[in-house]
Amino acid sequence: MRRLLVLLAFCAAGAASAQAALFDDNEARRAILDLRAKVASNEEQTRARIAELTTANQQLTEQVLQLRRTLVEMNNQLEGLRRDVAQLRGTDEQVTRDVAELQRRQADIAQGVDARIRRFEPQTVSVDGKEFVADPEEKRLYDDAIATLRGGDFAAAATSLQGFVRRFPASGYIDSARFWLGNALYGKRDYKEAVATFRAFANAAPSHPRAPEALLALANSQLEMKDTRGARNTLNELLKAYPESEAAQAGKDRLAALK
Repeated sequence: MRRLLVLLAFCAAGAASAQAALFDDNEARRAILDLRAKVASNEEQTRARIAELTTANQQLTEQVLQLRRTLVEMNNQLEGLRRDVAQLRGTDEQVTRDVAELQRRQADIAQGVDARIRRFEPQTVSVDGKEFVADPEEKRLYDDAIATLRGGDFAAAATSLQGFVRRFPASGYIDSARFWLGNALYGKRDYKEAVATFRAFANAAPSHPRAPEALLALANSQLEMKDTRGARNTLNELLKAYPESEAAQAGKDRLAALK
């Protein structure tokens, strides 16, 4: 009986041990399966992440390439702009030079036009204390004639002054022109014409500042013609009409020499 109890007890213990071993194997399998499932899940997640990262990397690479292409295009555009700016600067400099040249030409033209206009515009002149308006051509001819006289070419000066008197009989220069014409005639020894010219001047312009000189020159012309009586009368006329003039003082000496 005792043996039977011991045997039963041993069998019960073996059964319990076998049951426990079986339980441990099931748990291990379940754990392994769980681990495999987790590994598989992790691998799937990893593959998904890798695929996601690969896609993102491709997109990033594409974006980088696009950015590079954009930068290249922008650099090309910038280089083109630089060339355009350089060309524009060159064009601007050329335009500036052209404008300056045009302004210079315009100034030259304006100056030339002004000069031409002045050639035809009347001018205010003053001769022998008398101020009047004269045409440019009138002034030029008078000035040229006087310059010829001062140069000592009495014949040419006389011709020029005679032409002036005929052309401009109402000129403000007329009295002075007659006076210098008398001097030119005297200088070329045409005393008869000199006498007539000085007499015409003295009669026409008795208040002219050169009237006393004209009478003295008239007397000298008469003396050159051996007309002593006429010279004496002219000198007396000078002393009477212009007693305070320098010509009158010279006339006194000349008159005294004639007596």
